[in-house]
Amino acid sequence: MLDVFVIGAGPIGLACGIEAQKRGLSYVIVDKGCLVNSIYNYPANMTFFSTSDKLEIGEVPFISHNPKPTRPEALEYYRRVTSSWKLNVRLYEPVNSVEKKGDFFVITTSKATFEARNVILATGFYDLPYLLNVPGEDLPKVRHYYKEAHPYFGMKVLVIGAANSGVDVALETYRKGAKEVTMVIRDDVIGERVKYWVKPDIENRIKEGSIKAYFKSQVTAIRETEVDIVTPEGMKTLENDFVLAMTGYQPSFSFLKSMNIEIGTDDFLTPVHNPETMETNVPGIYLAGVICGGLKTNKWFIENSRVHAEVIMEGIAKKEAV
Repeated sequence: MLDVFVIGAGPIGLACGIEAQKRGLSYVIVDKGCLVNSIYNYPANMTFFSTSDKLEIGEVPFISHNPKPTRPEALEYYRRVTSSWKLNVRLYEPVNSVEKKGDFFVITTSKATFEARNVILATGFYDLPYLLNVPGEDLPKVRHYYKEAHPYFGMKVLVIGAANSGVDVALETYRKGAKEVTMVIRDDVIGERVKYWVKPDIENRIKEGSIKAYFKSQVTAIRETEVDIVTPEGMKTLENDFVLAMTGYQPSFSFLKSMNIEIGTDDFLTPVHNPETMETNVPGIYLAGVICGGLKTNKWFIENSRVHAEVIMEGIAKKEAV
């Protein structure tokens, strides 16, 4: 019988394992993908908004060679943290079900069955993209994830979205030789939360015409060689090779509901939990990290949710001591 079963081997899930280890609690961290799977799936050349010290966990220093750490540096750092603490991590092992049996839980994964007194969900939000729900979205040319610019050299690229990911993709594909880069933006301006050192760059590229932008617009149909968009000036059809839909991602609400976790009725569908203990309406199940914000995925980051691990483990340790 484990004291704690952690679902998600991202930075916050790892932090939970560290805090459990500090308190002598038995635990396992399970992830359906690789270590820090979300960070691994970020664009290859991504730079974090946070400084390296704000990404640290487990008192392991994060030394970056840049003012802001990069994706490769973060991957190296979290591998080092996992090795330094000798964390009990099981990767590529999806969780199929979590069932409450009296005062403990039975967790079934693709490889084994576990029993645990407490479960922590640190699953993030990167697995389910917001879909456009337009004809042609299932074509191979439509991508909801972006890795690097090379495949789009010489191509006509349409980027949907003007948050950090959309802006980064537009600038990188433009600079790496895309034949034409066009942005389709729902709002009338570039997102206010775009990284401050990037925002003037994209605004100037749009102003000079290097990147075409359609504001207050949306895609209505995608075909093999064309895209239809509705703009304030009416319908337009553009020649197109690839659509990069950087429309954001959302947590798996169906997974939460399968454990009887209540979802709030607010605009962000915030999972019901006590913000002082991080415990959900299901006693013994806790939330940690970005999943606590529901659809408001910009509320919690590594830097401001690291504390969740300490709060949760302190509560569990007291409960187990009784």
